[in-house]
Amino acid sequence: MQKSRPDLCEGPLLKSILTYTFPIILTGILQLLFNAADLVVVGQYCGDMSVAAVGATGAIINLIINLFIGLSVGAGVTVAHGIGAGKDEAVRRTVHTAIPTALISGVILTAVGVLFSRTFLELMGTPDEVIGLATEYMQIYFCGITASMLYNFGSAILRAAGDTKSPLYYLTAAGFVNVALNIVFVRAFNMNVAGVALATAISQALSAALVIINLMRRTDCCRLSLRKMRIYRRQLGRIVTIGFPAGIQGSLFSISNVIIQSSVNSFGSVVVSGNSAASNIEGFVYTSMNSFQQTAMNFTGQNYGAGKYSRIRRIAIICLLSVFLTGFIAGCTVWAFGRQLLSFYIPGSTESIKYGMIRIAYICIPYFLCGLMDVATGLIRGLGSSVLPMIITVIGVCGMRIGWIYTVFRSERYHSVQSLYISYAISWSLTFITELIVFIVLYRRIMRRASQKKQT
Repeated sequence: MQKSRPDLCEGPLLKSILTYTFPIILTGILQLLFNAADLVVVGQYCGDMSVAAVGATGAIINLIINLFIGLSVGAGVTVAHGIGAGKDEAVRRTVHTAIPTALISGVILTAVGVLFSRTFLELMGTPDEVIGLATEYMQIYFCGITASMLYNFGSAILRAAGDTKSPLYYLTAAGFVNVALNIVFVRAFNMNVAGVALATAISQALSAALVIINLMRRTDCCRLSLRKMRIYRRQLGRIVTIGFPAGIQGSLFSISNVIIQSSVNSFGSVVVSGNSAASNIEGFVYTSMNSFQQTAMNFTGQNYGAGKYSRIRRIAIICLLSVFLTGFIAGCTVWAFGRQLLSFYIPGSTESIKYGMIRIAYICIPYFLCGLMDVATGLIRGLGSSVLPMIITVIGVCGMRIGWIYTVFRSERYHSVQSLYISYAISWSLTFITELIVFIVLYRRIMRRASQKKQT
């Protein structure tokens, strides 16, 4: 029996936040293992070009899907607000709106990904020697994207309801299936990147099915009935109001990464290979920190819905300190063992490993700045404001990086991968400071309104 109102609004915050966040961290790591397994298997059995082909797709895939992933954020925040306020019927309608929205999103993404994969890769300047394999990987990957949408929307609902363990269990099962199928398809059937893409699609289908079954078996307001699925206009509007700006933010964030990836591509396939492997490794650091963003968003969302505003300040302090420590320790650890980690992806490729270490040194060590920025974003979204962090991120991250590439990077003196990578830390710092100020202003406004309401 699930509780209709989980204990995010009661009890000691530090213990609750860490207990809530840890399964999200493990879940995010398992999700990354999907792509990591792809890179490791093709690196071991197919060579550097296949690693570069899979790695070259990451930025463009994120660019395409982030808009719709943002809608799952909107669904989660809407559910959290409804649960905190005790509005069970609103939560039910949100759940039954979110799942068909995920299905529609998946169909659209499949069509776009299958039809335009090569065009997108060509626009990014993907090297000729890897573009064929990269296109094949992307097209198969997008054939399974509907399952990914269902998992993301479903897990967002579960987390908003206080259940962070179930998504972890389901992704664990899917992760074992993914690794096993990778080896079978690539080594036994010689399918190269097509094999790892197919394995990922199948494993995502499994995780999606398990999440949907969980929702159908719940006994609280988050229970899903397939017969009752429909688009409720009010709930869809709330999801879009919060989720669309989050999706735009993610997509525009990815645009800057696409431009950076295009700039990396200009240095050749050896640099692309090292960059791809390092990017995948640092993803494990990022997902550990990003988990605190989800925690900050859902804890803030439920306490905001319940009117327990004094707890929000403590939530902010705990999440910011936690993400700083997590990011700093994880980033330094990855840097210390960088060469050994890179050798799993690109064994024997000394040049590629060298360029991979450059990325790790410039991005992983100051990665805690990204974590601070993400938590600040989560806090603001938890208060129901999604447009402000979108604007701040577009200007602070996307605008700054794009401006950097077309000014500093283009100069002969600073035309290097080091120059590209240093723009990350600068953009994280500027964006975090701005978002923290915005959160403080919003929070003080909420407290002032609450005080005035008590007096009247």
